[in-house]
Amino acid sequence: MTREIYAALVAIATVIAIGPVSIKILRRMKFGQSIRSNGPATHLAKAGTPTMGGIMILIGVFVATLLFAPRALGPAWALFITLGFGAIGLADDFIIVVARRSLGLRARYKLVAQIILAGLLGLFVAARPEFGTTVSIPFLSQRVDLGLGYVVFAILVVIGASNAVNLTDGLDGLAAGTVAIAALTYGIIAMQKGAGDIAVFAFALAGACVGFAWFNCHPAQVIMGDTGSLALGAALGCLAILTKTEILLVVIGGVFVVEALSVIIQVTYFRLTGGRRIFRMSPLHHHFELSGWQEPKVVTRFWILGLVFSVLGMLCLPGL
Repeated sequence: MTREIYAALVAIATVIAIGPVSIKILRRMKFGQSIRSNGPATHLAKAGTPTMGGIMILIGVFVATLLFAPRALGPAWALFITLGFGAIGLADDFIIVVARRSLGLRARYKLVAQIILAGLLGLFVAARPEFGTTVSIPFLSQRVDLGLGYVVFAILVVIGASNAVNLTDGLDGLAAGTVAIAALTYGIIAMQKGAGDIAVFAFALAGACVGFAWFNCHPAQVIMGDTGSLALGAALGCLAILTKTEILLVVIGGVFVVEALSVIIQVTYFRLTGGRRIFRMSPLHHHFELSGWQEPKVVTRFWILGLVFSVLGMLCLPGL
């Protein structure tokens, strides 16, 4: 376990070391966060906070993984997908901040790029006998072989996780903390399965998120943007696939699932009822803000929920 702990520590140290300079550069380039006018009023004070800080997380993960799992295929693919989704997010952030296009990268281009990247991972996993195309069902002790359909399944896992984390990234420290918890859980799972190299990537991911939280805690000095959130979600999807616990991601990443479902429910109900809402605002963390909870309280309680979901996920593990 020494290598995994070192990976986490190096990732933390890397992000904290480059943080002040990175924030200064982002501020100097005027890469400031824009705040939507229909959001919580308390968020207006965040306008201008440097964004694209996810680059710091990606550097931390890259350095730590390269140092402690330099020749392993699994972490190499996880890094490739994570950096690829980070590049998509970076393009999205750049268009929003620099080109002043509020919708960012066109949805169809973003989706096509995500499908290609996730599809490549699916093909790699399907072709490797140590991974294969079977999917384990928690509690039922059953395995289902999806054959070539596994590639489509992998695409859904990675893209679903990526966009769910993206929706969760709305409060200072929320996405960084919940992803760190989920990544650490996957690191433990990888070690239990004897996949030390994949555990290195998971611990590096957790460490980079902790390092970023140093600057992203309330009130945030920097925001990760889509550069970070899309990449972090994709990284969790990779960990679920590479540890062959794909369905378990729904439990371990329960916070992200709930956040995504709150948006789906809100939009569906709004359209069916001609403008009525179930939540004060979605994603769910904004509902609690508008209900009177202070931002740090929402974040802390969501972290606690993340821990609970992770423990539940670990309890499901023996059935896989």
